[in-house]
Amino acid sequence: MQKINELQLAKELIRFPTVTPVDAGVMKFLEKKLKKLGFKTKILDFKERGFKPVKNLYARFGSKEPNFCYAGHLDVVPPGNIKDWTTNPFRPLIRKGYLIGRGANDMKSSVAAFVSAVSTFLSINKKFNGSISLLITGDEEGDAINGTRKVVEYLKKKREKISFCLVGEPTNPNKLGEMIKIGRRGSLTGKLTIFGLQGHVAYPHRANNPSTIIVKILKELKDIKFDKGTKDFQPTNLEVTKININNTADNVIPATAEATFNIRFNNKHSSTSIKKRLNKIFIKFNKKYRSKFRIDYRVSGEAFLTKPNKTTYMIQNIIKKITKIKPKLSTTGGTSDLRFIKAISPGLEFGLVGQTMHRVDEVVSLKDLKNLKKIYENILINYFK
Repeated sequence: MQKINELQLAKELIRFPTVTPVDAGVMKFLEKKLKKLGFKTKILDFKERGFKPVKNLYARFGSKEPNFCYAGHLDVVPPGNIKDWTTNPFRPLIRKGYLIGRGANDMKSSVAAFVSAVSTFLSINKKFNGSISLLITGDEEGDAINGTRKVVEYLKKKREKISFCLVGEPTNPNKLGEMIKIGRRGSLTGKLTIFGLQGHVAYPHRANNPSTIIVKILKELKDIKFDKGTKDFQPTNLEVTKININNTADNVIPATAEATFNIRFNNKHSSTSIKKRLNKIFIKFNKKYRSKFRIDYRVSGEAFLTKPNKTTYMIQNIIKKITKIKPKLSTTGGTSDLRFIKAISPGLEFGLVGQTMHRVDEVVSLKDLKNLKKIYENILINYFK
């Protein structure tokens, strides 16, 4: 059985300019690697009107249960101004114990570490009681419409069972081993438009200024105390992210005003319950000021929590043994593709230190990469004991 080196594979993956949702041939490349290891593979190409098509990969070694799944993504965010990088973001470079390149941190190195761990595990354990699978998407950094969401739907239809899933997102704030994510807050974005009545600023009684209304609404939204948090989650929080009044003249009361906000909510709420609460506020203000409004919502995901079980604690103990740090079980941060996978499997997230993800000169410590591979390998050994 061929052993795959995690550093070599990470470098190979970084060379593909997979700015979301561009595939650039990376899925076929990885598929060939996995086929040589004995995996049965399928590239899943999903399309939906209004969104760019995305290539995904599902691969499985074995047919027995339990099926331990590793999930991740090979798409990356744009590199930004390439002149700001000290190297070409898609020509990986090693400098002073770090691998530099777009995706080195988020999260091509994690994918490489898992594939390397699997190759080592299979070279020693030719017969084991279960299956190992990989769910790799090219649509995590983008719309997340034709990626993991669609793969999960496909697996449901095929009655494919996953017993436990580990997502390799960067989870550690400062040092490898600090944090495991066992859940995430939900995310709801709202775009609010207030329709007033345009007029001359010197005659405000002849107009209805939507900017006055929207400022008062946003103040009330920001003052909402949704909750005090829970044992596992931070308090629900709303942030206004955009305010736009498209007015080219200073002596004209505008006709419309727009604002966008995002709410990260814990499992005391659902997106539906939050929408109902906000809609009451919008209706109240628009009745008072005799105006009209439009609200467009986009839900990125609901809040979820994987209740810690023996697999969670086994993984926690392995991380502590290798890194000498006991990882905290946390739900902080943004969303991840585990919000889709949770529909078919319990799971958690553990990967690299996330300090340089999405930044110029994104890096991974070579020591961390080696230890991450060890952690992933030991997880497989213990899971299939």
